[in-house]
Amino acid sequence: MFKYDYLRPASVKEACELLALHGDSAKVIAGGTDLMVQIRDEDKKWANIKYIIDIGHLKEMKYIKEDGDSICIGALSSHTDIVKSKILQKYAPFFCEASSTVGSPQIRNMGTIGGSIGNASPASDPVPPLIALDAEVKVVGTSGERTVLLKSIFANSYKTTLKVDEIITEISFKKMPTEAKSVFLKLGRRKALAISRMNVGVIVVVDSMGFVSDVRIAPGCIFAVPDRVKIAEDVLLGKVPTRELLVEAGKKVSEEMINRTGIRPSTEFKKPAIESLTTRALSQALEVE
Repeated sequence: MFKYDYLRPASVKEACELLALHGDSAKVIAGGTDLMVQIRDEDKKWANIKYIIDIGHLKEMKYIKEDGDSICIGALSSHTDIVKSKILQKYAPFFCEASSTVGSPQIRNMGTIGGSIGNASPASDPVPPLIALDAEVKVVGTSGERTVLLKSIFANSYKTTLKVDEIITEISFKKMPTEAKSVFLKLGRRKALAISRMNVGVIVVVDSMGFVSDVRIAPGCIFAVPDRVKIAEDVLLGKVPTRELLVEAGKKVSEEMINRTGIRPSTEFKKPAIESLTTRALSQALEVE
């Protein structure tokens, strides 16, 4: 097993300073549900890690609150915190549903939303709903803080755009309108303790005339960098939803997957699967059979 020094900063500021001091030989840990397993298994990409900086005890990063028309979530909020939050159950229920599918109860108790984002796994369950919500993240480093769109944090699978001394401290998004409907669906090898083969988060709003006034489709596991699929959203936007349109939107998602990633051995499975999953999610949200 790799050997490393354990550091426990007293604040976010000190944690950033430690990251700046030790550079690529240091890694931040919160819940440790991903990093510690990889270190235990001697994953070669962590062979140069000499310092583990534990921020899991920093209460300043553990909260879920309303701020006007926005919801703010501290990056150290656990998946269990999210599932149980009355605020999130009201304003982003599909985000709660996604968080409830992460690992086991023990993993949900330990794992944090900031860690899920920082790990940059393309198979993350909480990320697609956040992408659909156009979430932003607050990032803090030795030179100050900045707020950016969540999707800009991802550079590639398991790679972020964070600077060496930066830490994700908060996730925020606008409250969904009361008439909005949201759905998260996941496809895995098992019903529990399963890493997603693919997933999708959708939000839809239908106006008083029956037309779709807003729609957001954010699939997971099919792109290296998570994103909404605008070409699929445009199929429904401004129209009265029908089964045919939902199927067409699902097809647009699979087409965009191929456009971005090309034809792969898994495409034969993924193409019909993501089409069906997207269609099902939209069908549930819009109550169209």
